[in-house]
Order: sequence, then C-alpha cells, then structure tokens
Amino acid sequence: MRLPKIILTAAALASVAALAYAAPAPRVGRVPLLADPHLPHVQYVLVKKSARRLYLMNGDKVVRSFRIHLGLMPNGPKERSGDYRTPVGWYRLIRRDPRSEFFLSIQISYPNRADLSRARAHDWQPGGEIMIHGLPNRLNSPLSYYLHSDWTDGCIAVSDADMMQIWMMTRDGMRIDIQP
Repeated sequence: MRLPKIILTAAALASVAALAYAAPAPRVGRVPLLADPHLPHVQYVLVKKSARRLYLMNGDKVVRSFRIHLGLMPNGPKERSGDYRTPVGWYRLIRRDPRSEFFLSIQISYPNRADLSRARAHDWQPGGEIMIHGLPNRLNSPLSYYLHSDWTDGCIAVSDADMMQIWMMTRDGMRIDIQP
C-alpha cells in the first residue's frame, strides 16, 4: 500500500522549531498541539517491534508508517530497569519534551499495572522514562550506527524528520499499543 506524502507547512515547521528553542523552558509538562489542517486524523499509535515499525492509526487504517529502532536487547517485553528492552502492552502518550537530550521526545506511560505487578513479584525495579524520540542531539557514535542498529535503553527511536511528524500528529493521552 502506498501512503500519501505529508506536506508540512513552513509555519508548522517554524512552530516546532520555536518550541525546541524558546526560552525560558515551560514549567507545565504539556506542549500545545500544533494545529495544521493538512494533517490527517490519528486515533492511536501501533508499534510492531518485530517489524521495526511504528504506525499512526485511524481505526484500522494506517495513516503513516515509520521505521523504528528499539532497545539494545529488543526481544521480549521490558521487565526491569536496565534490561535495555522496549515494553510490550497498552500505554498512553503522557508528556512531550521539546528540550530532551534527543530531537523531541514523547513519554510513554510505562510501567502500567501489569508491568508493576510483574516487577514486584520478582523484587525488581520496573524502570521508566520510556519515550518515542529522534536522534541524540549530540551523537556519541557515527550516524550509521543510529540508522542501522537498535541503540536505545528501551525507547522507540525514529529519524528526526519522522519524529516531527509523530509529534505533530499525536496528542497527550493518546493510546499506544506496543506489540512483540
């Protein structure tokens, strides 16, 4: 299936750039949505770890599809802090950070109740701070490493251009289904 190209207006791009470089940093955890009538409606986010794809969904229709990179140990669900795995399950997008150490980041509500219960049963710390984000603002490895490897601590990484689209087409509170 061929997906239509997204057209980002100059005003929309300037708005995202302004959010990333505006001073002082907002104290409120939410960044306002950028309204752009050219962007299609998205109901939820679907991640298929084994396919290395993130999909923006409207019902059962794929609105956009993006290549992703996962934690250094991509197989299996995240179980505890420091396991370098990306979680599996239903979560929410809960907080946006235009000034993270990566090009934009959106926090996922990991751990959920099931994750907490599993961690408690094994006397583990469940971990947290799982994000969808772009590339690091300061690369510590050659660019090819980030483009061809699973390299995060458990987050879902995309290109900076893809992150801008995800940022503009999603909203806080939106569901995200992360599948094996």
